[in-house]
Formats: sequence, structure tokens, C-alpha cells
Amino acid sequence: MRVVIAPDKFKGSLSAPDIVTHLTKGLQSVKQTAGQVLEVNGIPVADGGEGTLDAAVGSGFTRRSAVVSGPTGEPVEADFAVRGRSAVIEMATASGLAVLPGGTKDALGSTSLGTGQLIRAALDAGCRKIILGVGGSANTDGGAGVLQGLGARFIDADGNKLPAGGAALARLKWIDFSDFDPRLEETRFVLASDVDNPLLGPDGAAAVFGPQKGASSEDVSTLDSALAHFVDVLGQELGSRALKAAEAPGAGAAGGVGYAAIAVLAASRRPGIDVVLEFTDLAHRLAGADLVITGEGSLDEQSLLGKTPMGVARAAALAGVPIIAVCGRTTLTAEQLSAAGFQATFALTAIEDNVETCINEAGRLLEQLGATIAGQLGPESGWYRPKKNASSKESLSA
Repeated sequence: MRVVIAPDKFKGSLSAPDIVTHLTKGLQSVKQTAGQVLEVNGIPVADGGEGTLDAAVGSGFTRRSAVVSGPTGEPVEADFAVRGRSAVIEMATASGLAVLPGGTKDALGSTSLGTGQLIRAALDAGCRKIILGVGGSANTDGGAGVLQGLGARFIDADGNKLPAGGAALARLKWIDFSDFDPRLEETRFVLASDVDNPLLGPDGAAAVFGPQKGASSEDVSTLDSALAHFVDVLGQELGSRALKAAEAPGAGAAGGVGYAAIAVLAASRRPGIDVVLEFTDLAHRLAGADLVITGEGSLDEQSLLGKTPMGVARAAALAGVPIIAVCGRTTLTAEQLSAAGFQATFALTAIEDNVETCINEAGRLLEQLGATIAGQLGPESGWYRPKKNASSKESLSA
């Protein structure tokens, strides 16, 4: 009997690989009857943001690292993943809120420079397809830092190099692309993001996401104005495509890194979960499975809008494999969960009322859930469907 575990992270608690480890331990802790072997295949997944790197490594990519400039200029060691000529870059490892020194936010000055340097490290590794997973960024610089990391120079009216950060873009006079990395001409970029916001205005990068990065209402106005000026200057350099890109869905992703990726790097934007399921080859890896287990920390209304569990559920439905979910908590009704395709849902809060305990002891509680699930892996469960050639003696019971 084969079970596939394909979860996203439990944010603030456990990574997707950790969830696979604990669920597997719980599943295999139950005594198996009739000499049956329970085969568990772990496939960590993500929706293009944090956890995308773990999903890549779990699917055969090799983890590499480079020392780059962090969001406020301090050096950080950031990982990326390589398989053949493809690379997966998780922006948060280089330019994210999680790597801010002391957690201190700098809405006006934070930069995406390290992400550009990480892309260059991937180019040095021979990669010519770059999957850029965005999410959790600390910057609102329109991706100017990314371009600087790739060799562009941002110059003010006095001929001086601009300092880092989105606010400084208000003083931008021109952009020198003469030292822009020539390898980019032969490199294809995929922007893995579910964000469909434009760059500017009330639905733009500064207005919607700036407050999460420490921006006051005054800062939001400053940043939005500076980003608009950046678009004008880049339009002088690249023409109408730079102006149109500001309105493209996803341009506002990651503080405007989506804009630079679309306008300058000719990136194609795709839903993060679709990109991850593709490079993990989940559809093929589900072949022959008896059950799929997916999940995330909070299974809620946002999950239904294309988050990881829904992507995995779609893949399981196409493969004809029943799917159940595990989560820290769920706010969805039984009817909503059933309509989403889940035969059953197991939440940590169902066995532990204290939310803090669920967060701090998620591993132990997941092992309990794994044992509970293993105890129900039989035809009588109502959601496990044995293969047609399987006999009742081949089912696993507690």
C-alpha cells in the first residue's frame, strides 16, 4: 500500500519536510497486519512563496548557497536550488522579512539587491531557466535592487549612484544597462506568484503590501510616487513595454519585483502552485498511490483560492486517488471541505485545544494524527478506496 504525503508548511511551526517526517513516523508506528508494507512517499510542496526551495530540494534539485546583500545591506547566506540548467530561487532567503537584522523593518530603504545577486549565482552555475518564487519580501523597490544585482546602474541628476531602497527612486535620472549581465539574453524567467496586483495605485505594491513591511501612510505615498517615477524613467529606456508592465497582473508582487521581472527580464507569471507541482512532477508521482495526504497550517477561505492543498487536490482528482487533509486548524465547514475534494480532514486543534501548544508541539501532534490515519486505512473508513485487485487482507488496520 502506498501513501503520498504532499503538504505545504505549517507557517511559524514546521516546514513541509518536517511535516512529512512526523506524519510518516505516525503512519508507520501502527502495527501492520498480514505482513503488509506501508510505503510512504514524501513530496514537500508550496505555492511559490516560502517553502518553494524545500519543495525543489525534495524533488531532486541540489541545494546551493551564496553570500549576498540582505534587505538592509548586511551580508546574508542565501540558498537556491539547481537541477541541470534550471534553478529555483526563493526570494525570501535573500531579501525577506525573515532575514532582517533584528527583525527591524525599513520600508523606505530595504532592497531586493540580494535576489539579483542570487540570480547571478544561478547564472554562474550554468542555469538558463530561473524560477523566481516571491513572497515574504522586505522591500518595496520595484525590483530595482534585482536589476542592480544583475549589473544595472541607477544614477541621479548629479551622476551619482542611487542608494538602495524604494524611496531613493524618486531621485532617479537614468539607468545604465551597459554592464547588464549578457547571459540574461538567453535565460528564461518564470515568476511564481499568486499576487495579481499592479505596481501602482490603491491596489499596488506600496498601498497593499507596504504596511506589512513597516510603511506608514506617509511612507506608502512616498513609495508609490517613487515607483511611478521609476516606471517613467524605465519607459524612457525600454519604451512602452515598461509602461504596460506596470499595469500587468503580478507587477506588484514582492514589493514590485514582479514589475522588474516582467518589464526587464521578460518573465512569464504563473500561479505558484502550478509551477511547484510541475517541477515536483506530482502528477506522475501519484500514479499507483492508494491515498494522498496534503495540508497547511490554516485550512481556511484563503486555501480555497488556489493555495497548495487545492492544487494537490486537483492533481489527486485527476489521478483518481482519494485525498485527505491535515492542518493546524480549519475554519471551513464539512460541506466546503467535501466540495474541495477532501474525503476527511484532521486538525491539530481537534486533539489539542490550546493553539500555542499546537504551534509549539506540532510535530508530536502530527505523529498522533498519523497514527490515527493509519488506524483507519481500510475499506471501512469511507474514504480509503483499495485497488480493485486488493483483497481485504491487504488493508492496514490498527
